[in-house]
Amino acid sequence: MFFDSHCHLSFPELQADWPNIRSAMATAGVDRALCICTTLEEFPQVHALALANDNLWASAGVHPDNEDVQEPTLEWLLELAARPKVVAIGETGLDYYRLNGRSVAEMEWQRERFRTHIQASRANGLPLIIHTRSASADTLAILREQGGDNGVFHCFTETMDTARGALDLGFYISFSGILTFKTAKDLREVAAYVPLDRCLIETDSPYLAPVPFRGKTNTPALVPYVAQQLAEIKGLPVEEVAAITTANTERLFKLPPLPKATSNQLQAR
Repeated sequence: MFFDSHCHLSFPELQADWPNIRSAMATAGVDRALCICTTLEEFPQVHALALANDNLWASAGVHPDNEDVQEPTLEWLLELAARPKVVAIGETGLDYYRLNGRSVAEMEWQRERFRTHIQASRANGLPLIIHTRSASADTLAILREQGGDNGVFHCFTETMDTARGALDLGFYISFSGILTFKTAKDLREVAAYVPLDRCLIETDSPYLAPVPFRGKTNTPALVPYVAQQLAEIKGLPVEEVAAITTANTERLFKLPPLPKATSNQLQAR
């Protein structure tokens, strides 16, 4: 019923508890999840989870905030992206939130890394998973410069203007548990504006657990709370929001619809 479009199941606190998390997902009606890669060093764990589980998929990429890690080349990204069950490039983008005394001009290494991911996406047709924080103008500018027009702005927390820019480029917008926070009034206005056929839902687990679990470890089993908040914003039943966001996720990542029998089996586990 629900598809968590962005989670970090390879992180130690979740990977160690995967059997219980999978059971909780089935109970909550969360059929599938996309496991996100943040470093090349992490990719083997991310990919192994996807290969070992029929309801998981993987991405390949290096998060903009990660330093002192293997730097991705175009050739390396394309090789990883060609492996089975890898359906996206990223998590990639720009993050100027923690400059650590540096100027924005000194973050050119991030911008070059971002360009490499966009080039990989254009070369193989896989969608980009975009992270942007305190860097939305440069993120949009580089996407336009490089011809990036396929993917999702994940865990969206930016302005209405940024949402418009992303939508104009052809991107989807993904909402996380932040949408449920009391302080997220502006974000809920953005969610009201974004057409439902361009919305995804996610947990970004183990982070950003939705209300009423805020501050606790997040898991894909909590993505229905994001769907419920989005349903309230749109004035629709949560089942409709679940169906549409799942169809959007399938369309973006080129995944076939889940057969009803399979969905029922997963929920019964």
